[in-house]
Amino acid sequence: MKIKFFFILVIFNLLDLTSLAQDNSPPGIISGNIQAIGQYYQEDTLINAALPEHLYGFNGFANVNYQKGDFRAGIRYESYLNTLEGYPTSFNGTGIGYRYMSWSGDGVGVTIGNFYDQFGSGMIFRAYEERQLGIDNALDGIRLIYEPIKGIYLKGMIGKQRFKFEDKLVNGNGIIRAFDGEVNFNELLDSSNSWKLKATLGGSFVSKFNTDNNTALFNMPKNVGASCLRLNLRYQKIRFSGEYVHKINDPYPDNQDANFNYIYKNGEGLLFNLGYSTKGFAIDLSAKHMDNMLWRSTNVNVGPTDLLIGYLPALTKQHTYNLAATLYPYATNFYGEIAYQLDLLYKIPKKTYLGGRYGTSIAINFATAYVPERNFINDMETSRNSYTTSFFARSDSILLQDFNVEIKRKINKKLSLNLNYFNFIFNDDAVKVAGYYKMIYAQIAVMDLTYKINRHHSLRFETQAMWTNNDKGDWLFGQIEYTFSPHWYVAVLDQYNSGNDDINKRIHYGLISGGFINGSHRFSLQYGKQRAGVFCVGGVCRAVPASNGLTFSFTSSF
Repeated sequence: MKIKFFFILVIFNLLDLTSLAQDNSPPGIISGNIQAIGQYYQEDTLINAALPEHLYGFNGFANVNYQKGDFRAGIRYESYLNTLEGYPTSFNGTGIGYRYMSWSGDGVGVTIGNFYDQFGSGMIFRAYEERQLGIDNALDGIRLIYEPIKGIYLKGMIGKQRFKFEDKLVNGNGIIRAFDGEVNFNELLDSSNSWKLKATLGGSFVSKFNTDNNTALFNMPKNVGASCLRLNLRYQKIRFSGEYVHKINDPYPDNQDANFNYIYKNGEGLLFNLGYSTKGFAIDLSAKHMDNMLWRSTNVNVGPTDLLIGYLPALTKQHTYNLAATLYPYATNFYGEIAYQLDLLYKIPKKTYLGGRYGTSIAINFATAYVPERNFINDMETSRNSYTTSFFARSDSILLQDFNVEIKRKINKKLSLNLNYFNFIFNDDAVKVAGYYKMIYAQIAVMDLTYKINRHHSLRFETQAMWTNNDKGDWLFGQIEYTFSPHWYVAVLDQYNSGNDDINKRIHYGLISGGFINGSHRFSLQYGKQRAGVFCVGGVCRAVPASNGLTFSFTSSF
């Protein structure tokens, strides 16, 4: 298969050259990118650092794409020799892990091979890649896109999900069948573009066929379906979106909670968003009800992020500062949650007493999530629904509360200031990312200063502090970064567990890094200690072990 696909690309390249010689038609375009990360591990018993037998881990990939007119084709070559510590062990070896061909014309689009896609928010279907988390559940099959008339978009697909990589792409056994339709009323009915109200209505149906049944105790359904309805409205400065997903009975094994072990209760999800924005001000409100929406193409035990059909979005801000982002990041609760989020953005006008010469930006975010209120019933010997619940009925059991404020201000032409405050309530007994398994109450303060020495040189100083009486206690963080624009940078940072009850574990995690940037090429080196923690993107997380050593990375695109 690898050789055949390679020859297909070569043939199209030759055809491209032939056509150019004959009729001066424009040549095809070849593009791509490459990323390589290598890490050398050193022994460090003080932090219990990972020390694999091979001592050196490597993750790398290269995408090569070819396009001529409405035709596209491409491959991704991947190497994991050996996989970096903390990365899923389902990534191993070297070979081709992604290949596709697609073409479009006259309102029709066809893709064969691997592809990514998403319906609505992704609760019912999302095939995506998040390489930092080791997630890649690309669909391998055929996708058809059809636009019968302007404003109506239809999409259908069938295929198997990528499950793992072992010197080649390995798909799961389950078959995904999906259909999505969307009507853009403005494109369909408002040819003059005069309507102030913008509206789209969409619907989806996704089913799986799965024979990975591993128990003779229950009658396991082989065909499971889910449906979705969504609406998006926009009127001048106001926007609204709503989505409802319903999934029929889809039992899974659960060794942690008997109330969820092979239950046949239907799953439901509701997601609402209401926003308003104008110059210098924006407000956004979100609400989510999600219950029993774990949705995989198999019903046997696999890794936490393996073979997921649907994506469970977290209504929380994606923090970027170290302590807030890595100590207690929130991972969406698979069992279900009632969640709310408020975002408020305001820019104090410039040349005012509070705004200063350049203006001051203030961002306030509040997010909270609770366990749904469930009324458990005694039917585990009959229908096995386990419990009943109602929309947005929440219990008193909190999963997360996150209140944060960010203030950005340019002091003068050379100095910029960014201040942040975070207040967390975190139920690690339910979320299980810290290993503390109790309630955690924490506060974090951040000061980030950037000083432009001249046109090409700048200095950034960042300091963070976290206060908590729970888990491992207080933490301090400091970083200095010097940039030699446009090519060089160097940074030194340190994390210190200043409040650990065990004095011997009040450890400094020092790290020095530097890099060179030249156009689309980027080289970087870092050396030092990294503490054990959790890395999250969009409510999906993976554990990262402690390590000590040298890391090299290279990225480039063409």
